[in-house]
Amino acid sequence: MAAAGAAEVAQALSRPLSCLQEPDCGRAARLRALEAIRAEVQERPLSAAVVQEVFGAQLVRPLARCLAGDAAERCRELALQLLCHGLSRGDRPGQALPVLLPALAQRLCPPQGFEPSEELRLGLVQLLSLLLQRCGASVGPYLTDVIRILQASLLDHYAEVRRESCRCAVACAQAMPEHFHMQSESLIKPLMQTISHQHYRVRVDVIQATGAVIQFGNGKSVDDVLSHLAQRLFDEIPKVRHAVTTVIGEWLLHLRDRYSYFHKLIPLLLGSFTDEIPENMKLAWTYWEKIGLQWEKENEEDLKDKMDFSVSPSHYPKGVTRPGLGCRELVSRNLSKILPGLCHDITDWVESTRIKASQLLYTLLLHAEDHITQHMELLLRTLYQACLDEESDVVKNCVKAAELIGTFVSPKVSLRLITSAFGKTPKPSCIMVLTAVIRGSPKEILQPHLTDLGNTLSQAGVCQRSEEVFYMEQLLYCVQALIDVCQEDCKEISFQLMKVLVTIMAIPCSQHLKEKVEETMSSLAEVQRLDSFLYLYKQHIIQLMEWVSVSCDDWTCYSPEILQLDVIATHSGPVIGEALNNFILILTTCLQPNKDPQMRLKLFTVLSQLLQKASETVNSQGLFPSYLETVIKDILAPNLQWHAGRTAAAIRTTAVSCLWALIHCEMLSPKEILKVKDGLMPQIIAAMDEDSKITRLMACRIVGVFLKVCGRQFDEDQFTNTYTEVLKRLDDASCDVRLAAAHTLTNWFKCLKDSDVKSAMESHIEFLYQELLIHLDDPDQNIQNAVLEVLKEGSVLYPELLVREIEGVVHKHQTPVYCNQLLHHIQSAKESAL
Repeated sequence: MAAAGAAEVAQALSRPLSCLQEPDCGRAARLRALEAIRAEVQERPLSAAVVQEVFGAQLVRPLARCLAGDAAERCRELALQLLCHGLSRGDRPGQALPVLLPALAQRLCPPQGFEPSEELRLGLVQLLSLLLQRCGASVGPYLTDVIRILQASLLDHYAEVRRESCRCAVACAQAMPEHFHMQSESLIKPLMQTISHQHYRVRVDVIQATGAVIQFGNGKSVDDVLSHLAQRLFDEIPKVRHAVTTVIGEWLLHLRDRYSYFHKLIPLLLGSFTDEIPENMKLAWTYWEKIGLQWEKENEEDLKDKMDFSVSPSHYPKGVTRPGLGCRELVSRNLSKILPGLCHDITDWVESTRIKASQLLYTLLLHAEDHITQHMELLLRTLYQACLDEESDVVKNCVKAAELIGTFVSPKVSLRLITSAFGKTPKPSCIMVLTAVIRGSPKEILQPHLTDLGNTLSQAGVCQRSEEVFYMEQLLYCVQALIDVCQEDCKEISFQLMKVLVTIMAIPCSQHLKEKVEETMSSLAEVQRLDSFLYLYKQHIIQLMEWVSVSCDDWTCYSPEILQLDVIATHSGPVIGEALNNFILILTTCLQPNKDPQMRLKLFTVLSQLLQKASETVNSQGLFPSYLETVIKDILAPNLQWHAGRTAAAIRTTAVSCLWALIHCEMLSPKEILKVKDGLMPQIIAAMDEDSKITRLMACRIVGVFLKVCGRQFDEDQFTNTYTEVLKRLDDASCDVRLAAAHTLTNWFKCLKDSDVKSAMESHIEFLYQELLIHLDDPDQNIQNAVLEVLKEGSVLYPELLVREIEGVVHKHQTPVYCNQLLHHIQSAKESAL
């Protein structure tokens, strides 16, 4: 029946076939012939046997010739359709291979020819795919032609041709692996040339094809494709990264030579653990668990002891699932081969590479656990460099990795290596790594090393190495980490930590860092069950003063100890009053006139700040008065002496401010003022002529107090010297100074009223009346009122003399009202005396 049907079809095809085979057959005739063939073969319901008979015996060769050489695109298209129909319906498609494969090669492989139509090229590759699908291993003898075709079509300009070529490559690899591995390497180059194609679907197909080509081909090609696949892990399209993860996972499970490539493939698979798409992460974990379990079974004898007796670590990162034994062993055994390249990538110039490498480092160390120990030097060297990266994600990942060092590596090893780096030039990154190691370590394991850690951090070469804010921030975070982890155990290094915190606070840095230091001090106090950080100062104030004063005789303005003393003295509040002996000794040593002027200025500024709130600072215990004589004679008086220069002037200003603060807070009692007035009065009077307005103002006020307290004991020369300098200040540029001078002259008159030298001073008083009457007509009303009060006080001495002087000038004044008020005051005083 089949034979009869085939004969009938063959008879119907004889005319169009003969037309096709005529040399002078035109395009239209060929087209009609092919249409007729299609009507007979494709549009009639024929059995597979009939199709095979007709196709194999009559149609394959003429259609293949038409496909390979017909000039008309439509004819080639119809021939292709008919061939595809015949191959898909026939039951012995392998018989067409000797004819079709050379025709495909001729049409698709240059230099013989090249199909210009994109759609036809796609159809030709689809025909090849159909052949591979239907014929399977039968294509083996023609593998060379297939490889040639794929080498060309994988580089086709049409994306769909490339995609279909990738599917062909997969089909070819799966159909005849025993033959394919001999020629698989020929496809690697065109695949790698296509792997970065602009269309993501092409990239996905290329990756899948690469997986199959190497899986069923020559495993040595892994080396040629690894860098390309690694690059695709950075692809912005999740499906591309998914394809890479699948291919690597399959290789690790099924590649014949996978044991030789573990160290190269594992990093690529583990790199997907941090993919931003959860599906890709899950896929990588699923493959990795399968790989670990498979490796466990394959190496069961080697792992027997570990499988039977291994104990989970008591300290493990919170919220992290521990990988299986096989996974851990795979990483541990390959870590020495993976780490050098990974450490190089962490310092790569490409930002995305550094981020991915830093993420992978954390994953590897999580698997390696205590096997990290043997790689510590390389790891630390890399972390020191990576923690200075300008990309925050790199730093964050490296800090997480360093925490794992604290979790898995003995502090005896890790801390010794890290602290030894401090002996050179400690970088901020060294301290960052140390901080992370501390945070990752369990409290009980760190405890024996606390003293060494405290001593290391408080060394001048570490905590005073730099004034860079970033460095000091890392140092502060390190102290915070110690307090957070070790809690009450920090009591044994409380003094060392206070030294570090004082040093950090002493640098001229931003306010936010000082606030953080205070918070850390409060934390340190809290773990020791102290109410506030002031109790820390109370606990260590003497030690701190001794520490800071070791070299005080050699201090200059650049000595960090000055800033540290400033912090201790001003930040400790009332506690400084408990260490006055040490504090005054430092000031006495450093505030001698032969010491560095800039340094003395800084120390005087500190002293001035403290004296402004003496009862809350230096005199909190009521002990400061016992040191007054030393402060005034050995500290203030020598520094009030005039020396040339702006710095010397500034020192005199702060010294005068300190003296005024002592007087203003009434710490310098009248009895004490009597003791020191002879030594200080000449310098204070001289200070009223300083360039600094503050100095002149304070000096006027101090002279006024001296007059009030002990002016009645002044002799004629002292009265004369005092009023002549104070009178000059009524011409001062500053209104505040002029008002202070007026107030001082009021005290001067009060003292002279009861003095024995009053009669000897008459000529001076007359001169003073004359000068004051000039100022009574001052443009500033405040000055006029102040001078009026001075003259009212002075009128008691020689009222008639003053009246005569007033009458002589009243007509010259622009505002005679003040003169009239003064005359009225004198008259009233005279009448009340009667």
